[in-house]
Amino acid sequence: MNSLRIAPVLLTATLLAASPLASFAATSTSDKPVYKWVDEKGVTHYGDSIPAQYAKQERSIINRQGIEVGHLDAEKSDAQRAADAARERVTTDARHRDQVLLTTYVSVQQIEQLRDQRLDLIEGQVKVTSQYLDTLQGRLQDLQTRSLFYRPYSTNEGAGPLPDGLAEDLVRTIKEIRLQERNLAGKRSEQTAVRERFQSDIQRYVELTAGPVKKP
Repeated sequence: MNSLRIAPVLLTATLLAASPLASFAATSTSDKPVYKWVDEKGVTHYGDSIPAQYAKQERSIINRQGIEVGHLDAEKSDAQRAADAARERVTTDARHRDQVLLTTYVSVQQIEQLRDQRLDLIEGQVKVTSQYLDTLQGRLQDLQTRSLFYRPYSTNEGAGPLPDGLAEDLVRTIKEIRLQERNLAGKRSEQTAVRERFQSDIQRYVELTAGPVKKP
């Protein structure tokens, strides 16, 4: 392989004729491209092929006059490729979202109307869950009152053990209350998420449909 080394300095057109590159071009009659790369010490090299240890790093392709006619990026690592793919997905998702906004709605008012419908639906579910929780709390209170007549809750020495059926009802009711409390918290979170999502959609829709600013 023909390879020349030069110090990492700026080459100008006036110095090019006296540079190692010019000598390389003058002595080479091959039609192969000339590559330019930099080693780990910062030294610039020219040659008609690239050593294997530099084949994956950034390099340039130049013609015999020293003009860059091509550029090869350094080979990316798995992490870099994954990051590029993630950025591309974000960009693609954003474009898709914009398209959906523009093809689905004709005005901000229409977006607000749909938002209010969604929120009303969730609010209805919240009310139903809250009412059910009130019923469960009343049932639990009744069961706890009844359990006071039995051991271990009763202080009466003649009190019998807590009936299995009553104990099962207590456990079942407490579990159901906890489940419905989680459901209610989930609905509240969903309300917040819906408001934020629609607010973001409204803001983006306004950006997409805003006309050019008129000069005074």
